[in-house]
Amino acid sequence: MTTPLSEPLVAADAVARTYRRGAEEVRALERVSFKIQHGEFVAIVGPSGSGKTTLLNLIGCMDVPTSGSLWLAGREVQSLTERERTQLRREQIGFVFQHFGLVPTLTVEENIALPALFAHKRAGQRAPELLEMVGLAHRRTHRPHELSGGEMQRVAIARALINEPQLLLADEPTGNLDTTSGESIIALFQQLRAEGLTVVVVTHNPALAAVAQRQLQLRDGRLAATT
Repeated sequence: MTTPLSEPLVAADAVARTYRRGAEEVRALERVSFKIQHGEFVAIVGPSGSGKTTLLNLIGCMDVPTSGSLWLAGREVQSLTERERTQLRREQIGFVFQHFGLVPTLTVEENIALPALFAHKRAGQRAPELLEMVGLAHRRTHRPHELSGGEMQRVAIARALINEPQLLLADEPTGNLDTTSGESIIALFQQLRAEGLTVVVVTHNPALAAVAQRQLQLRDGRLAATT
C-alpha cells in the first residue's frame, strides 16, 4: 500500500514507551508528537540515552508504543499484529545500521538480494542496478571482509533499498567510518533524498545532521525542539 503524498508518511501523537527493568520503570519516551512527510530527510539527534534509538525502533515497527498513536504509511502501528508489522517492515522500510550487518559468507550481490529472498520476491535486475548506484559493481563477487568500512556501508544501504521501500531508517550510519568514508555516505543519503526517498537517521555526527532538512532533538525521552 502506498500512502497518498498529501498525508504524512509517519505521524506520532503523544507517543510514549515505557520499559520494566526489574522493579524499576524506565520511561524511554514521553509524549512525543511529530510528522514526517514523503521525501523528507530528518535527523534524530540528542545525547546518549535520550531515546533516539527507541524512537527509531518504533518508527521501524520493531516495537510498539506503550501509549499514544503512531501511524506509518496510513496504518496505525499499535493496532497491527506482530505478523502485520513484519509485513509492513518488509514492504515499506529499509534499515541501515552502524555495524553494517552483512553476512560474511555471502558475496556483495548476494547480501544485497537477501531481503528480497525473505520477502519472497525476485531480485532480478534490481541488485545489479543498486550496485551501480552505490558505485560497487566491480565488487559484486567480493565478500564483506574484502571491503573497506565505507564500502560495506554502501552495500548495506543498497541492501536496504532492494524491496523499494518508501522509508529508509539509519541508526548511526557513519559511526564506524572515517571522515572520508562518512562523507561519501552522507552524499549518498542526499542523493536518495533528491530522488524522492524519505530518509530518517539517528546520528551524533554534526555533518550528517546538518544536511538533513529538519532535526528532531530529543532530551530525556522528550522532544526538546524541532529545527
